[in-house]
Amino acid sequence: MATNDSELNELMLKRRRKLDNLKEEGINAYGNDFNRSHTVEDVVEDYDQLREEKVMVKVAGRIMAVRNHGKSSFADLKDMSGKVQLYVKEGNVGEEGYELFNDLDIGDQIGIEGLLFKTRQGEVTIQVEEFKVLAKSLRPLPEKWHGLTDVEKRYRQRYVDLIVNDDVQQNFIIRSKILHKIREYLEEEDFLEVQTPLMHSVAGGAAARPFVTHHNALDTDLYMRIAPELYLKRLLVGGFEKVFELGKNMRNEGLSTKHNPEFTSLEVYQAYADYNDMMELTEDLIKNVAGDVLDSLEIEYDEQEIDLNNWRKMSMVEAIKEHADVDFSNVDDLEEAKALADNKGIDYNENTAVGEIINEFFEEYVEDNLIQPTFITQYPVEVSPLARRNPNNPNFTDRFELFIAGNEIANAFSELNDPIDQKERFKKQMEQREAGDDEAHMMDNDFIRALEYGMPPAGGLGIGIDRLIMLLTNSLSIREVILFPHLRPEKE
Repeated sequence: MATNDSELNELMLKRRRKLDNLKEEGINAYGNDFNRSHTVEDVVEDYDQLREEKVMVKVAGRIMAVRNHGKSSFADLKDMSGKVQLYVKEGNVGEEGYELFNDLDIGDQIGIEGLLFKTRQGEVTIQVEEFKVLAKSLRPLPEKWHGLTDVEKRYRQRYVDLIVNDDVQQNFIIRSKILHKIREYLEEEDFLEVQTPLMHSVAGGAAARPFVTHHNALDTDLYMRIAPELYLKRLLVGGFEKVFELGKNMRNEGLSTKHNPEFTSLEVYQAYADYNDMMELTEDLIKNVAGDVLDSLEIEYDEQEIDLNNWRKMSMVEAIKEHADVDFSNVDDLEEAKALADNKGIDYNENTAVGEIINEFFEEYVEDNLIQPTFITQYPVEVSPLARRNPNNPNFTDRFELFIAGNEIANAFSELNDPIDQKERFKKQMEQREAGDDEAHMMDNDFIRALEYGMPPAGGLGIGIDRLIMLLTNSLSIREVILFPHLRPEKE
């Protein structure tokens, strides 16, 4: 049965009265000087040794359940490492202490000291000799937190979600391990981690709508970073040969199961490399991360079996032919491309180029069908303003995107280092902006200037970290892997 507002208010008032009682007894309900000797996990794993040596253990955590049996009680205490049973009896803590313990609520934080034993059922238990209130919980934990009707509440009150849902906490522990392993892998490959600005004078590095802010002292508008790409490439010009950045980007876009306005990306750049090198690095990185963190390269995502040992590669044109039965291999005439689009119901406008129609076909017919790890290569130049043209077919670029379970996980290419070509592409992007495309790339004259000093040929890679973590934790929404996702304002 759900708790209504009046019941909730009464429970909160009852807890506040208990807080007042503690104050009257001279008890500090928000202590800060309890030094535990062990975690719950330590107690359980080292039970035999601690029991044999009769060690008095000190643990702390949150009360999650209480079972009263007259002059003795059992309770469950939970910390980040796990849960352990407590045994409290009047003979050990005294009459006043026992009354105090029984007046505690589920959710209260306490510290305890006691000796270990096992119940007849073999459960590790701490016989409490002393305890201390560390934080009085003034709000009751929800009795039923699971369920679709509470999804938004779970995200909004993530602190409660983490208390009552162990699998949610585990997802974020896995997230932390993934980030650590990524850094470890790249550092072992001699990549240097760097930090570039979060506020840009020109929004660049991706096709996205930026957030705009204003710097008062400089009296100028700045854009929150949509991608670190152009600054990382400046570092290649400056002589750094292998760099990466693992950090936040912000894009002023809609909310969905795959999109959050603030998200985490990995960008990697390597001088004297190309997109084939980035392909090898991407596969090796993901396999190393999955193998280390999950101890398996065979995972399940949305009831689909994904084999991270089995990677496929095909060009965008080949993928469209396979999934849409349309062959663009010899199509470079706009009217012919439009006729193919009309036949398949693909939308386009009067300013659409052939490459953009090809990309629309791919998004409509191919993406969702790419379940096993698949590198899609050779993207049209019109949708790849920062990528090097393919030397055999200048209408396409040496670029790939990685798709797994229908989701785009990574984007990479042989970097364009020709300043003249880059400037011309920026000009075309500006024409698209003037035509109403507010996600088209801005002109970045300083980046052009940097290229004019000579940037070595390079491969660049971007991985959507949140989507990778979704895959490796079998989470179907990006909000399940971001601790505090953005939500619509809460209704009062």
